[in-house]
Amino acid sequence: MAKPFTLYKLIILYMLSKVDYPLTNSQISEFILDKEYTNYFHLQQSLSEMIDSKLLEKETIRNTSYYRITSAGNSTLDFFVNEISPEIREEVNAFLIENGCQLREEVSAIADYYKSTVGEYAVRLQLKERHTQLIDMTVTVPTEAAAQTMCSKWPSKCHDIYGQLMETLL
Repeated sequence: MAKPFTLYKLIILYMLSKVDYPLTNSQISEFILDKEYTNYFHLQQSLSEMIDSKLLEKETIRNTSYYRITSAGNSTLDFFVNEISPEIREEVNAFLIENGCQLREEVSAIADYYKSTVGEYAVRLQLKERHTQLIDMTVTVPTEAAAQTMCSKWPSKCHDIYGQLMETLL
């Protein structure tokens, strides 16, 4: 049986190997902490160590961290996958099946903003589906409050906007 920190890392690698999109820190945490495999601090330490050792890639957008498994992570998992019990693998698989659509939706609509050089705010709105970029646009707004509002509304409105855009332009 694997040592605790090794097991946490293998569970995370296994989760990420089963999806074709990144998972957020909160999505990984939801599974690991709900199943009481470890505490929050050990989980964050495991994620940090795996980034340092190039088993994971991390991208941070608006205070949300997105994790992807690397080829080195996949190789490591292939070598040690049997260290994860069949029960744990089944729990991961069940979690991903049960929550797959929601998990994918949470990471497919990405919104971020920054202050432009002329003092306004540029809001970058993205909609991804699997490995395809459906929308990647930047909209300029006059205030930070407007930028925050756009970012918060984007996840729930992006599919409607994409549909309207396609209808209008095609």
